[in-house]
Amino acid sequence: MIKRLNLLIINLFIFTGMFLCKAQDEQNNKIYLVPMCVYQGDTIPCVQLREVLIFKPLKFKNNKERQEYDRLIRNVKRTLPIAKEIQRAIIETYEYLETLPDKKAKDKHIKRVEKGLKEQYTAQMKKLSFSQGKLLIKLVDRESNQSSYELVKAFMGPFKAGFYQTFAGLFGASLKKEYDPLGEDKLTERVVLLVENGQL
Repeated sequence: MIKRLNLLIINLFIFTGMFLCKAQDEQNNKIYLVPMCVYQGDTIPCVQLREVLIFKPLKFKNNKERQEYDRLIRNVKRTLPIAKEIQRAIIETYEYLETLPDKKAKDKHIKRVEKGLKEQYTAQMKKLSFSQGKLLIKLVDRESNQSSYELVKAFMGPFKAGFYQTFAGLFGASLKKEYDPLGEDKLTERVVLLVENGQL
């Protein structure tokens, strides 16, 4: 019986979801349009609520730990959008490369993409702190399931990948660094999930 009722509610929501119901904010005299559905003969607003993630509350030993956590939140908010943009660029580039006829055309396109990325992101990357740069390397691995080194190697060849890896090594970073959501990066994963869900 409960299953049938649930199916009925779902079907009603699907079939009547196109209709809108007005909700009025009396204090500001604003009208909001929200989806509506019919349930047991009544027309009611239907609002799909976002999933809420619940984690065990963090306990900080001291103020320094609290500040480090706050810094991690700021760094994730700054670098996560860049990592997602990089992932989109990778997918678009890969899909476009598949349509090109030969290696020469692919190499030419890769050079154009590389030039475009440098023009678009160089100023933004220069503004990142060292810790944000290291975090970005890991978040790129999280988003694409490949380390930054592997991505550079796949698109630009082993020579450039080696060059960029050496350059990163001069500053104590590594393009080969992988994201470990269950180990070293457990706290970062928690922050990323909360940021993605709009809870931070």
